[in-house]
Amino acid sequence: MGYNCIVLVKQVPDTKRITGQAMNDDGTVNRGALAAIFNPEDLNALELALEIKDKFGGKVTVMTMGLPAASEVLRESLYRGADEAVLITDRRCAASDTLATSYILSCAVKKLDYDIVLCGRQAIDGDTAQVGPQLAEKLGITQVTYVEEVQKLNGQGLVAHRNMGNGWQEVQTTLPVLLTVIDTANEPRVGAARRLMKYKDALSPVEIAIAGDDDSDARQKALSEKGLLIKQWDLDDLDADLAWCGRDGSPTKVHRIMSVVLDAKESKAVDPTQAGVDAMVHELIEEHTIG
Repeated sequence: MGYNCIVLVKQVPDTKRITGQAMNDDGTVNRGALAAIFNPEDLNALELALEIKDKFGGKVTVMTMGLPAASEVLRESLYRGADEAVLITDRRCAASDTLATSYILSCAVKKLDYDIVLCGRQAIDGDTAQVGPQLAEKLGITQVTYVEEVQKLNGQGLVAHRNMGNGWQEVQTTLPVLLTVIDTANEPRVGAARRLMKYKDALSPVEIAIAGDDDSDARQKALSEKGLLIKQWDLDDLDADLAWCGRDGSPTKVHRIMSVVLDAKESKAVDPTQAGVDAMVHELIEEHTIG
């Protein structure tokens, strides 16, 4: 028996390379100022879905919501073993908070057949860990968070091992179910060379349009026949209620942003010798700066 898995992934700014231009004046992230990467824990979620497929059969569909450039994480997913990719892109999705994002994603997931929905515990650009649980609520299905391992899986349900940080739980539930996966769950596989050569030319319709292809319809048809057309949906395709999308559907507001600047009020030279370093450490211990 195979299982249909939907994996929700996100292209995020690389928060390890924060600069002074990382935030806009309105409190949103200036994504153009940071390199874009595959959200780390979403890779763990993808790997878990691929492991389920390898063991039991089925299909892995990867889905993301974002700008046209987010197609890159979908191609990376195809390189690693995903069967199908879906891009949700629409200007009306802009400024969506977790509530609006989970609503839009729920509309998309409902269009597909699924047994298990997987996503990373949280995205590094927000660190809220809210989208997964909110999505499960909107889908009306069970959620199991902080999943480190799927221990048992059959037609009736699954048993998941949860790592709570200061303890563990084994949770048994029926299908369908949503799992949020943590970074200790597995070691994500790298893309296979054969799949990379096959899917490196995979494109979404919006990417074809941006490229200015003289006959985009013919280009889409040709890619579709080769299985290289990334499926693309907008809010109209999802029959989404616009009142629940984008800025209008996002009750979260940024009250203010504080720029923290550390100014040294005094300084002290330390001799670049072992004795100088030892004296500095001893002084810091006495002042209880370190201990």
